[in-house]
Amino acid sequence: MRTTVNLDEELLSEAERVSGIKERATLVNEGIKALIERESARRLARLGGSQPGLEPIRRRQSEPT
Repeated sequence: MRTTVNLDEELLSEAERVSGIKERATLVNEGIKALIERESARRLARLGGSQPGLEPIRRRQSEPT
């Protein structure tokens, strides 16, 4: 899909330098993917390892030895 965007030239040059990616479309796509990954991880971390409303899970008791 074609989209016209105004990009900060210095920011784009820095991204090219640190990533080694020279093709602008690839660079923008990789940046969007990185943003999605970061925000997904942030959202998961906010859950704090808990799931509100989850019923306690019955555990099997170990066999007596």
